Amino acid sequence: MALETWSPQVCLLYIVSCFCFFLPTHAVPQKPNIIFILTDDLDVQLGGLTPLTKTKKLIGDAGITFTNMFVTSPLCCPSRSSILTGQYVHNHLVWNNSLSGNCSSLFWQKTLEPTLFPVQLQKNGYKTFFAGKYLNQYGHKSVGGVEHVPPGWTTWNGLVGNSAYYNYTLSVNGVLESHGDSYKADYLTDLISRRAAKFIQLQSAKKKPFFMMLSTPAPHSPFTSAPQYSKNFTDKKAPRDKSFNVKSKDKHWLVRNAASPMPNKTISFIDDTFRNRWKTLLSVDDLVENVVKQLSANGQLNNTYIFFTSDNGYHLGQFSLSFDKRQLYDFDNRVPLFVRGPGIKPKQQRKEFVLNIDFAPTFLNLTGVPSQYSTDGKSLWPLLQPNETKEVKFRQNCLIEHKGEAHVEIRQCPQYKNQGLATCDSNCVCEDSWNNTYGCVRQLSPNENFKYCEFEDQDHFIEMYDLNKDPFELTNIASTADPKFVSQLSQKLATLSLCKGLSCQEATLL
Repeated sequence: MALETWSPQVCLLYIVSCFCFFLPTHAVPQKPNIIFILTDDLDVQLGGLTPLTKTKKLIGDAGITFTNMFVTSPLCCPSRSSILTGQYVHNHLVWNNSLSGNCSSLFWQKTLEPTLFPVQLQKNGYKTFFAGKYLNQYGHKSVGGVEHVPPGWTTWNGLVGNSAYYNYTLSVNGVLESHGDSYKADYLTDLISRRAAKFIQLQSAKKKPFFMMLSTPAPHSPFTSAPQYSKNFTDKKAPRDKSFNVKSKDKHWLVRNAASPMPNKTISFIDDTFRNRWKTLLSVDDLVENVVKQLSANGQLNNTYIFFTSDNGYHLGQFSLSFDKRQLYDFDNRVPLFVRGPGIKPKQQRKEFVLNIDFAPTFLNLTGVPSQYSTDGKSLWPLLQPNETKEVKFRQNCLIEHKGEAHVEIRQCPQYKNQGLATCDSNCVCEDSWNNTYGCVRQLSPNENFKYCEFEDQDHFIEMYDLNKDPFELTNIASTADPKFVSQLSQKLATLSLCKGLSCQEATLL
């Protein structure tokens, strides 16, 4: 049929068809809801996902499990700051969990908080809801106390200070709310669950879309389980993997200094901690179930993306370090990531290299909100597309940073006075120090899996691992690897350590 003989209706249909055909592949559903569930210190490599059977079914099996999800700093406040900003630590400058390290400091509040993605979502018509742990120093009297509500949140239930299960205080939209030791009224994971469910109940498809961030204390210390789960996992022990209770001779000074083999009382403590961490996660599993059920009952499940992850990993006895994070090894930096949502095919696994700095640009992309500020991370949308069946060339390397903390005096370990150590256990095995300051480049592709790290210490110590051959990072190959390859990784580390915004994104593919 000649074009001039077409009716106006047929011409219009043709034009619309062409327009739809040429729509960009990154188009997303209109105004979806997003729920972001952030756990605290949840590992992957020690079996941290094992207790989360409902979470794996309701989010992971219903969508995508990312098997190569990493954080860019193995510590709560820097990692959470990277989640909120989409930036590496050297750009947002939150170095550790202290006020002096910019954790919820006045610098953070005045310079960064007004730019965060919740502010942009709210300005573009989203209701925003927060409940749980924000940043470790949030609510400190010297930086505004509970009256300070970070901008961008319609409903705010912010935990004052670090993770707790009982006997804590909240800032509820800027008003102090005290909690005691009653399970029904105060257990924090359940309180987050109840308030999230109530918020969802008040929403409908006709109302504004919403973004929720649910930040549980579990499985962070003090590892306090709900009473109904106190007798679970009594026969479990921490995994005795190849790095458990191992004396390391080729690692940096702090790890070499660990007493090994560990005393029996330390191993007993590690096993108790392992069991108790799992017990706290059963309440997180209940929270996930409650949220999904409420979304379904409210007719919102099919238009809601749900992300489940952690701020960092954890170790229990690896290289004879009793318990903590802060180290450069995968057990502290690899975390879970499950995603379900509109159009995402169920039962997928993806191997692409994804990071905590990717969340902020992803949330803005999914909601159709243009970002007003440059991020170091990239939107995950190309990996969530329903018709994508092959691997995407998304990222091949990233930066991991940590700036060690030091205390003048360690009370339980007076022999370490003025030696720059911190976070020491009862046997004076210390998890941090001034010279536990490092930068690492992690290079991950279908054919390569390397980690290269440089320490800011007197020795300029270097650690390097081929994780395809040595997944437990037992053998430091820095002195035996090809010097040209070592030099290339060192140059890449220098580039990433100075990158910002688009230059970070470009560097990850070189």
